[in-house]
Amino acid sequence: MKETSDQTRVVLAAALSLVVIVASSYLYKAPPQPPPGPQAPVSSTAPTSPASPAPVAVAAAPVVAVHAAAGESSVVVESPLYRVEIWNRGGVVRSWQLERYTDDNQPPQALDLVHTDTARQEDAWPFSITLADPQLEAAANSGFYEINTGGAAASGVLEAPVDLDMVWSDGHLQVTKHLKFTDDYIVEATVSVTKDGQPLPAGIAWRGGFGDPTVHGYRRGAIGVQIFYSQAAKLTAIALKNLGQPKQPAVRANLPGPYDFVGIEDQFFGAAFLAPENSAGGITPDLTLTHWATSQDIEQDGKVTTQAIPEMSAGTADGGPIAVRIYVGPKSIDILKAVHPPLNDLLNFGWFTVISEPLFYALRWVHGYVPNWGWAIVVLTIFINMLLYPLKAKGMRSAQKMQKVAPEMKAITEKYKKYGMRDPRQQKKNEEVMALYAREGINPLGGCWPMLIQFPIWFAFYRMLAGTIDLRHAPWMLWHFALLHDLSAPDPHYILPALYGVTAYLMQKMTPTPQVDPAQQRMLAIMPVMFSVFFIFYPSGLALYIVTSNLVGMGQQWYLNRTMPAPAKGGRGRSGKKN
Repeated sequence: MKETSDQTRVVLAAALSLVVIVASSYLYKAPPQPPPGPQAPVSSTAPTSPASPAPVAVAAAPVVAVHAAAGESSVVVESPLYRVEIWNRGGVVRSWQLERYTDDNQPPQALDLVHTDTARQEDAWPFSITLADPQLEAAANSGFYEINTGGAAASGVLEAPVDLDMVWSDGHLQVTKHLKFTDDYIVEATVSVTKDGQPLPAGIAWRGGFGDPTVHGYRRGAIGVQIFYSQAAKLTAIALKNLGQPKQPAVRANLPGPYDFVGIEDQFFGAAFLAPENSAGGITPDLTLTHWATSQDIEQDGKVTTQAIPEMSAGTADGGPIAVRIYVGPKSIDILKAVHPPLNDLLNFGWFTVISEPLFYALRWVHGYVPNWGWAIVVLTIFINMLLYPLKAKGMRSAQKMQKVAPEMKAITEKYKKYGMRDPRQQKKNEEVMALYAREGINPLGGCWPMLIQFPIWFAFYRMLAGTIDLRHAPWMLWHFALLHDLSAPDPHYILPALYGVTAYLMQKMTPTPQVDPAQQRMLAIMPVMFSVFFIFYPSGLALYIVTSNLVGMGQQWYLNRTMPAPAKGGRGRSGKKN
């Protein structure tokens, strides 16, 4: 075989190379280029460099403006009725003094309804914000709010009426408060809380204690601070013992309502959060109530004890911004009745309202002529006893008749005493007693009517004195000496309780009684002593009323004993036998 020449090999290699090139151009085509168009936007925050990949667009979260004061400050709002200090840390109330009332300190000071020691210990103050998230709530109540009035920064002392605008924001959580102070005891408040522009359900609270902490018995828990709410014009009070035991963190109970008003009160003062008035002058119940109990450590007799503190918050049923009117002031019947809706139910006279309220108006009418409240009580007591004198005289006659038939009554009792109470022959005994009463014209309850009528008046007087602020710190003067300094508080000298025991015992000796049982006589002799002990703990005004009643009653009894002498005892009848 002839060997292929080098020239032929070159030609064959060139041909094969050409075939490979042509075949590859058909098998491997280049990808088409995209048509020209607008480029994707580049974020201003993305880095740009030749080596960087193309940036991805990111939507920024909504952010609110930051509002915060540079440091701590306060604003004071004054009127003839109150002096309120607003603290920019948390936008809360640091002090709420009532100018027309004093506490029980010596010397007396303007009454401050804010318990500063309690609020500072808990770091919780009136008009603070309550939220479902504890961290957000802590932030809202610790930020430094910007406080403005009329568009300018507020500072120093301002005279009511005045409007305050407060705002704080960290860029996400924002709280705004608008407070309108008026010439009366009502403050209008509007509160809004948002997070990243979205509204949050919130409440406006009264925290850190309420009322007068200096009154008698407060440290022993004797003064009833309680939460209340009104629904369909019916007031309901929640005592401290029903708010649950203080816990850390406190367990909050939510009552959805809607309510006309909610609040917190003590014996003589109240803070009521009321639904706003609508355009027609009425109110639309829209308030909810949250309540709980916290605790405070106090030192008493050298020992540290824990005292429960009730707290509450008012919100709205729809969870939106809060608009409320807040009454902070005395539980004075005329002032409470002037509020819309009326708050006079806070004067809790109980079942004796129908007697206590007219009794108070009668006492106030007498006070218009007798400037001292103690002497007004004495005058009203004399008047009441004179009105009851006809019943007393009738009871005297009934008691004398009972004395007359006492020997026959004793004989009937001796006749049937060997039979048990369930023995059918006891019915025969009752028939004989009733026949005796009918023969002598005796009403068995005739001698009890004066006492039965006095008891409701006593209780009505007690309810009136214990709840009417007009008697708070009212003294009873004897010449230039104040025997009592507060008719609504117990007698610190125990003079009136002792006088009651003496006068009650003398009254008992002067009054004819049909009782001949020695055991009953001993019980009657002990009763003045027992009641004297009771009156140590009751308002001295009540003791003054009853002591005066006893003194007037002794005079009336002396007159009745002279005009209606008791029947002779131990005499002999026509038969010569002892009666």
